[in-house]
Amino acid sequence: MKSLRSLLGFSLLSLPLFGAGGDVRVEITDDKGTPVADAVASLRPLDTPPAIQPPTEPVLVVQQDQEFLPYVTAVVVGTQISFPNRDRVQHHVYSLSAAKPFELPLYRDEPHQPVRFDRPGVVALGCNIHDWMAAYIVVLPTPFFATTPANGIAPLAALPPGRYQLEVWHPRIAAVVTREVTVDPNDQRTQVITVKLKPDRRIRRAPEMGGSGAYR
Repeated sequence: MKSLRSLLGFSLLSLPLFGAGGDVRVEITDDKGTPVADAVASLRPLDTPPAIQPPTEPVLVVQQDQEFLPYVTAVVVGTQISFPNRDRVQHHVYSLSAAKPFELPLYRDEPHQPVRFDRPGVVALGCNIHDWMAAYIVVLPTPFFATTPANGIAPLAALPPGRYQLEVWHPRIAAVVTREVTVDPNDQRTQVITVKLKPDRRIRRAPEMGGSGAYR
């Protein structure tokens, strides 16, 4: 069984690091200047179609403490995702999103098969048993992307020279923010993006029932 620490370690290792080639650092804040976490910044090449190589091992979206972890997961088209249940209660994972409608009926531990996300788009996740459980999978047609941590910074590194469409997505912005960016060899650029966030409409978690440690 993999620990949450190992899952987070995988996520960090999967992010591109600054190195050879052109680098673009995307800084995302809201209209009050506060860094925005859980935003997905991606660069889509405009001159040459990118080579798409999904990871050979499934990416994990864990159900733990009756929440999905992480809240936002960005993957390239063709990626398989597994949804292990680390709780002692059963979960029923589903999505009605056009990019990938699917359902994993009530289960504990590991589902039988990972789910392949083979079309670009945003996939909203839910649990039929616990209404407050929500998460997003952003499926991208480019290998150049990163999800922002608490500091709101997405580093995109070792980019081939050329023109790109920068796209920024977040669950609480009305529409994807786009901007054309040109990357030169050995370039190091910073793109500052300001977004206006809608109110957080997530359902509040149900209160604990007296003494049982269970949730309604």
